Amino acid sequence: MTDRRPPEASADDGLPFSQAAANNRGPILAELRRLLAEARGVLEVGSGTGQHALYFAAALGHLRWQPSEHPEALIMLQARCRAGTLPNLAAPRALNIDVQPWEIGEPGREMAGELGIDTIYTANTLHIVAPASVEAFFAGSAATCAKQLIVYGPFNYNGAYTSESNERFDAWLRERDSRSGIRDFEWVQDLAAKGGFRLFEDLAMPANNRLLCWRRA
Repeated sequence: MTDRRPPEASADDGLPFSQAAANNRGPILAELRRLLAEARGVLEVGSGTGQHALYFAAALGHLRWQPSEHPEALIMLQARCRAGTLPNLAAPRALNIDVQPWEIGEPGREMAGELGIDTIYTANTLHIVAPASVEAFFAGSAATCAKQLIVYGPFNYNGAYTSESNERFDAWLRERDSRSGIRDFEWVQDLAAKGGFRLFEDLAMPANNRLLCWRRA
């Protein structure tokens, strides 16, 4: 029998590595087991180093995990995914969320809805991209056949930071790129609602993060 235990992430294997992804994968998976119990196909938007893709695909063998990344960053994602041999981990594909409607790039140019995707997942992306790209993410998600939308990361509530560490992190983000920053929950909730999604769960996670889950109204 193939060993289906999630692989251990290591900064010493020569592959692109994110410490944050290594830290948060366990708590996120604990919630995804429940939220994705009836899912069959997940499109991960902004897969980055691919650590989440390999870890979650290994642990959730009942579904197909489709990692994706901006075309300019796809090579980083491909490196780690090539190291995995999971039958339910699809080949990484290019996805520019700003281009509507979404198309999944090489291999092939298939629309997201044609890949059997019923859930869209993204982690630590909305505070990195520009506000216009956040809007494009929700618009693109709404245009797919996905029934569920799951977002992980830090958020402000009622215009206020939830912790001093988040306030410092936001300042660092904005100094690095003025378009970046922790987003207001109320804003993303409005974007999701406009796309036909209703908030299902808002879960507190370690390190002052949240896991937001919307489902089709």
